[in-house]
Amino acid sequence: MIIVHAGSEVVPFSKTGGLADVLGALPLSLGKMSHDAIIVSPLYKSVMERLKPGKPALTFTIRLNDENITADIYSLKINERVTAYFIANDSLFLRDGLYVDRNNIDYKDNSKRFIFLSRAVLELIQRLNIEPDVIHSHDWQTGLVPVYMKTLYKERFSRAVSVFTIHNIGYQGTFWHFDMPLTGLGWEYFTSDYLEFYGKISFLKAGIVFADAVTTVSPTYSREILNPEFGYGMEGILKTRRSDLFGILNGVDYEEWSPEHDKFIPNQYSTDTIELKRDDKMVLNRMFNLDHNDAPVIGMITRLARQKGIDLVINAAARIISMGFKLVLLGSGDKPYEDKMKEIANRYKGRFGVRIGFDNSLAHLIEAGSDLFLMPSVYEPCGLNQMYSLRFGTVPVVRATGGLNDTIVEYNPSSEKGNGFKFRERNADDMLSALKRAMDVFNEQSKWLRLVKTGMSYDFSWDRSAEHYELLYKAYSIKSLLHGYSDGNSSPDT
Repeated sequence: MIIVHAGSEVVPFSKTGGLADVLGALPLSLGKMSHDAIIVSPLYKSVMERLKPGKPALTFTIRLNDENITADIYSLKINERVTAYFIANDSLFLRDGLYVDRNNIDYKDNSKRFIFLSRAVLELIQRLNIEPDVIHSHDWQTGLVPVYMKTLYKERFSRAVSVFTIHNIGYQGTFWHFDMPLTGLGWEYFTSDYLEFYGKISFLKAGIVFADAVTTVSPTYSREILNPEFGYGMEGILKTRRSDLFGILNGVDYEEWSPEHDKFIPNQYSTDTIELKRDDKMVLNRMFNLDHNDAPVIGMITRLARQKGIDLVINAAARIISMGFKLVLLGSGDKPYEDKMKEIANRYKGRFGVRIGFDNSLAHLIEAGSDLFLMPSVYEPCGLNQMYSLRFGTVPVVRATGGLNDTIVEYNPSSEKGNGFKFRERNADDMLSALKRAMDVFNEQSKWLRLVKTGMSYDFSWDRSAEHYELLYKAYSIKSLLHGYSDGNSSPDT
């Protein structure tokens, strides 16, 4: 198959979140399965600095309303099966941030930027004379791609299957209705059946309504977003697409996140040399000026925001310490949470360590040196750190939501089945109860060691996720072909 992935960020060239990891890993796994994968993404300043492009491979213009906008295309052959194309327009994409300015304020022309991207994706495919089997767009930034496949480019892409992935439904690409002429679509599409969402245009809704298949990044999250608590107003629309809605768990890049060959940790280890994990714990203790004892260390690497359950940690900090834990946290986010975390760290020196910001090497050390990893998220579409933690022998304690619920199985001390600890209610008491269960097992070191090794044996590689996507692509390709027969567009002989 020929599969095009369109998204607004891709590792290792541009990243703000998990979307970039998917665009960087899934096409490679599909390539290993003998499919031809194409990645299309903007050429931001970060891409320019890393790619150092020469002359564009292709140039064309796209008319948005009354303006002709130039797209310069740069290509990069990643391997025999995977090629990346970067869409350049300096006025739209050559900026310090991907979506927001230095003050964390959305760029005022984001509507125009990503209308242009969605059009440019299809224009590029057309000009390359590629016949894709699947065009897979990701999140609101490319939500108009499925719309254009069924409207402006209907004749050209009538046989291609459109797949749209919701990575986080809380981000919806909503803009005022005066931007409708920029889309090139008639006002008949500005209705509640199509793009209109509470008087505005929603690019996310557009993708949900027009795509042949809609996916999310975990099975539990695909069910959660059908309810008002998690649907952010989209639950009604999603219910109309329920039969075409699927949850496929994201994968993990074990080339980067595996303790056997992690270049960022001082002591590499495996299940056979698990005792070396204790040495990484000692380094972590020194890094955060924690007391040098065997007390279990809880690690957290997180955005400091309500969605991540930071308020629970703040409210329970004293009780976490009194239970005998130490805690280290790496992250940044909302200023009030940053200030509160620094205040708690100052109050509990030697037991509570905080670093504001992000440091990739420190993130790896926290995964390796911690005994437990805490993720008390309000919602978590997929989550990756709980999967990293399992491979590093760091036992996850998570709230049972989204991908956290799908990947973590509650440990049963009697049967010794399971790989971590979960709590369901969004309150500090329930979280502390899960931590208490973890502490009880930690105090039985023989059981704890078996639990650690069980977690390290789990496989959440991208190859497994790619197999699920392959099945989805093939199923909808067959469905599209049969639809063509029923419409009289082709014959069984063809």
